Amino acid sequence: MGRQHFVCVLTVVAALVAATPAPVQAQRLSLAERVTLLENQANAENRSAGQANLEAQNRITQLQAEVSGLRNQIETLTHEIEQLKQRNRDQYVDLDSRLQRLEGGEPVAATPNSPAPAPADATPAPAPVEPVAGPAPSAADPAAGVPADPAAEEAAYQAALDTLVERFEADQSARMFRAFINDYPASPLVPNAWYWLGESYYVTQNYELALEAFESLLSGYPGSRKEADAFLKVGYCQIALGQRAAGEATLREVSSRYPGSEAAAKAESRLRTLALENR
Repeated sequence: MGRQHFVCVLTVVAALVAATPAPVQAQRLSLAERVTLLENQANAENRSAGQANLEAQNRITQLQAEVSGLRNQIETLTHEIEQLKQRNRDQYVDLDSRLQRLEGGEPVAATPNSPAPAPADATPAPAPVEPVAGPAPSAADPAAGVPADPAAEEAAYQAALDTLVERFEADQSARMFRAFINDYPASPLVPNAWYWLGESYYVTQNYELALEAFESLLSGYPGSRKEADAFLKVGYCQIALGQRAAGEATLREVSSRYPGSEAAAKAESRLRTLALENR
């Protein structure tokens, strides 16, 4: 009886010992699986972050390239604008120098359509031109009920101006400017046309007609952009016609009325030259 009881106890203990490792192993396998899962999640997050960083870097590179391209375009446009400004300045300087040479009787470069210059010792005779006429009714006169054609108006003015300053055909430009004034009396370019009509007469030494043209501008269009220049040319014409005292007074008035202007500087220069001639 005692021996049988001992055998039963050993059997129970063996069974308990055999059953003990199973929960621990199951617990260890569960922990390993959890670690593996966490590692997989971390790797996935790292891959996602790396992809996002790569995309951001590519976008930054693309934006930098676009900014660089825009800078190049800005530099190109700035250079082109400066070239256009310089070209305009050169054109204005060239125009002014041509007119000064014409007014001073200096030789100018001949063009295929321009007449040969007269000998230096010869006194050019005034070119036969028609007297200055006031505006006459025309087909383009708004008062006649027919509106002017802006394109034709601008083309007529530009053609007359080119005839004077590009081809130096002062006689023809005088006729063209008179025709423009008659055909487009309401044009905003009429004050300029009167001025260039006076210039056309002046360079051909028709000083009386030039004086009438400049005075027509001053009396008919006060405040015009060409007012100061026309006033200056009035003084020049008066001096050329032998009215020296009146011419000097006009030049002094130009200097006082338009201080700091190019016309005032020219008036003061002419007055200095006249003062030297009196010594």
